[in-house]
Amino acid sequence: MTGFGRWNTRSTVLAGLVAGCVLGGLAPAPAHADGSGSATLDAAIKRGQMLCGISGQVPGFSLADSQGVMRGLDADTCRAVAAAALGDAAKAKFVVTTTQNRFTALQSGEVDMLSRSTTWTLSREGNLGLMFAWVNYYDGTGFLVKKSAGVKAAKDMDGATICVQPGTSTELAINDFYRVHKMKFTPILIQDTPEIQAAFLSGRCDAYSTDASALATFRFSQGAKADDLVLLPDIISKEPLGVMVRKGDDKWFDIVRWTFAAMIVAEEKGITQANVDTFMTSTDPDIRRLLGLEGEMGKALGVDPKFAYHVIKAVGNLGEMWDRNITPMGVPRGINNIWTKGGLQYAPPMR
Repeated sequence: MTGFGRWNTRSTVLAGLVAGCVLGGLAPAPAHADGSGSATLDAAIKRGQMLCGISGQVPGFSLADSQGVMRGLDADTCRAVAAAALGDAAKAKFVVTTTQNRFTALQSGEVDMLSRSTTWTLSREGNLGLMFAWVNYYDGTGFLVKKSAGVKAAKDMDGATICVQPGTSTELAINDFYRVHKMKFTPILIQDTPEIQAAFLSGRCDAYSTDASALATFRFSQGAKADDLVLLPDIISKEPLGVMVRKGDDKWFDIVRWTFAAMIVAEEKGITQANVDTFMTSTDPDIRRLLGLEGEMGKALGVDPKFAYHVIKAVGNLGEMWDRNITPMGVPRGINNIWTKGGLQYAPPMR
């Protein structure tokens, strides 16, 4: 049986640029802050763009539509941060990165943040000089097989061939799973996302393994043939997919983190992209602080007092971002819901 490498967190093809963003000539962010308290924010303001590293290949997360507009949860995450930091979601410029160059792109200053379905791990945060500001998708490693194989569970796949992208946490999770269960498998290592998908469909491998969300969206993309594929119920690892920034720029970290918090609070309060203006006369202290009507939340971050208003107006609350990008893929929200609905998304108080 064959698996499939992580195309959510790891894609391998294009190292190009999307949406008119050109990397050449862009200098890394300065090592000091000129005025805002954030070197990264100062650089973004100077260039008039917030550069965001994405995959650009994953439906539901980051993939250009027929008009060339980048769509997906990761893409909207970039827009939300641009709206908070620069007051305009359109100032998010998408830089396509690969599994191999995504971290160096962030380390070198070629991008200001990485929103590429990347798993938060100790080794990545401890060794790379980078840190995770928030989790925008709680996921786990899964397996996709063909219905004709008759496989019902991962433990049925002793001796299977599994398609997986090399150098990913998916590869490590599979090795750990087979080691624990004293089983054997043969990895089919393929870097390119379309190639690994084609290998699975052609029968080159028995199973395809990556983040369960990516498997679900891939299965959904098969249309009428989706019923020929089975997403096994086993989730063999924790994969909190997060947004990364460089260490050493605490103010930028704060901006990215509190952008997510603002979207969660907006969902808790029933504030949406469509109705946010009607809340501008609210007497609820939490809402007034959120929307910049009182308090100094924006000043504390070094951004516009109405930064959260700009975020909500541009991309909506967290639930809207999910419904727009993930729900059409047939993936239930589950643990990605906000805490008041039984999920893990919980925002600290904005006060």
